[in-house]
Amino acid sequence: MARVRIGIIFGGAGEEHPVSVKSAREVAANLDTDRYEPFWIGITERGAWKLCAGPETGWEDSGRPAVLSPDRSVHGLLVLDQGRHEAVGLDVVLPVLHGKLGEDGAIQGLLELSGIPYVGCDIQSSALCMDKSLTYAVARNAGIATPTFWTLTANEDLDPARLAYPVFVKPARSGSSFGVTKVSGADGLADAVAVARLYDSKVLIEEAVVGSEVGCAILGSDLDLVAGEVDQIALSHGFFKIHQEADPESGSENSTITVPADIPAEARSLVHATAKTVYRALGCRGLSRVDMFLTGDGSVVLNEVNTLPGLTSYSRYPRMMAAAGLSLAEVIDRVVALALTGKVQ
Repeated sequence: MARVRIGIIFGGAGEEHPVSVKSAREVAANLDTDRYEPFWIGITERGAWKLCAGPETGWEDSGRPAVLSPDRSVHGLLVLDQGRHEAVGLDVVLPVLHGKLGEDGAIQGLLELSGIPYVGCDIQSSALCMDKSLTYAVARNAGIATPTFWTLTANEDLDPARLAYPVFVKPARSGSSFGVTKVSGADGLADAVAVARLYDSKVLIEEAVVGSEVGCAILGSDLDLVAGEVDQIALSHGFFKIHQEADPESGSENSTITVPADIPAEARSLVHATAKTVYRALGCRGLSRVDMFLTGDGSVVLNEVNTLPGLTSYSRYPRMMAAAGLSLAEVIDRVVALALTGKVQ
């Protein structure tokens, strides 16, 4: 049987470029090359596309310039080789991209134009989930609790006296805690907003939720969903930002992640049910990680949804799925099958 020709896109021109490269390396270590013929497409931090041998060190300086063709008759890559363009057909694309231009609908739009099946959420759900304020609006309409929040556009300000502190100030459309500040009093608000605006013109301010951080990995589409084990983050101080640690592979200086979470069975069931409701309400497909807060009274409050979650050796999504009995290799098989056939196999 012919191998599936899979294009794996990684890197990117956003702040989460290094995390994406690490995720791609983990995918490379777990990809069944008897089943798949991989075509590695790395995007440098300057935005150049390279068809390369893989995501190992030095890929930016090797390989050939290549782009996804939006022409559906090509159905794959256009590779520049000695002044001529060579067409390389692809059966499916696995975007291993995080944050801006990866999870916000941009790459998904290019893939829709190309006509190539791809893993993960479509344009609409990617854009919805990337913008935390829109995520909250849709979730609330579905009956899911969210933090109390305010949004500021580029030219708006907010009277600090209106807020009940502490609050978190975030870029509305970013990830991995880049640009996030916990503000304990009114005098710190303006500086926090300025930091968030370094990453996005739209800023989200939300009241802190008292509770423990929990997450749930979801795989599938519509009614056919698989949930990973719930995880739980214990913080010694500050907030969770492991991707910004100097050496995240060795752990975090302020957080410990436990999977399965040490919570009652009823709470675990509620987290699973809430994650699935959020996933469906936002139109997610393929895979996503739903982050929530579990409060002292046993209720669940939504935090955010990551439509292309980290797949690194220390990332939460693969650890939650592994705890539920699905290795990363099996997750890859299932999400690719879903992209190709519309069904989880």
